[in-house]
Amino acid sequence: MTRAVPYWHVDAFADRPFTGNQAAVILLDSWSEDAVLQAIGAENLFAETAFLVPDASGEAEFELRWFTPALEVRLCGHATLASGHVVLGREPGRETVRFRTRQAGVLEVRRDGEGYSLALPAIATTPGAWEEAAALLGGPVREVWRSPDRYNVFLYASEDEVRALAPDFTGLATLGDHQFIATAPGRASDVVSRVFVPGAGVEEDSVTGSAHAVLTPLWAERLGRDRFTAFQGSQRGGHLTCRLDGGRAWLGGNCVTVVEGTFRF
Repeated sequence: MTRAVPYWHVDAFADRPFTGNQAAVILLDSWSEDAVLQAIGAENLFAETAFLVPDASGEAEFELRWFTPALEVRLCGHATLASGHVVLGREPGRETVRFRTRQAGVLEVRRDGEGYSLALPAIATTPGAWEEAAALLGGPVREVWRSPDRYNVFLYASEDEVRALAPDFTGLATLGDHQFIATAPGRASDVVSRVFVPGAGVEEDSVTGSAHAVLTPLWAERLGRDRFTAFQGSQRGGHLTCRLDGGRAWLGGNCVTVVEGTFRF
């Protein structure tokens, strides 16, 4: 039998259509097989498709999983923000919604003025080196910071250097499903970044919440304050606010629903 389920196409970290990062949000009453979820992710061809199922554990309102066109990911920020936008849009009286994930714990989205705030685990990095990856990214890398969870930060001196990067995506993909985060001090914002994940089927991501869960503690320490503004300089581009609160990175932004309908499979 064909299943027909609610579907939303949301531009996250965006205040108007065709900016920010695209996510599909699909609401299920129960989990489909993983192969089916992966096939839907491949069909959508967005950086992530978020799947929601009502949570029976009492820990959260929904269970949440994310699939790229190629694989399931451990953490995704923009599709979580998009999921919060969908749920809170359907329930105008609700101020916050929690999502129980398989590898990132319970995540939360709150209303925040005209937009939302998303709480992700703050991801710590330590100084390191990765000459092969730095060469494939290109440009004069000043510092490299890495985490055990495959998040890798490459610090540049200026926004112009980050914007000028033309990475070797084929070469980066051979290194695995790592996230390569290029960042520098910004001009109009405190921090600028670009994010590449070719090993997970996403050459350049538009606006990456999980990358800013990494950048928040790193830049908070470098800037000497607990909050800052950020811009991800992809082709679509997106603005965020970042705030470090203990072990959590609070990311602020808006969302726009572009398509609402029914997904059949």
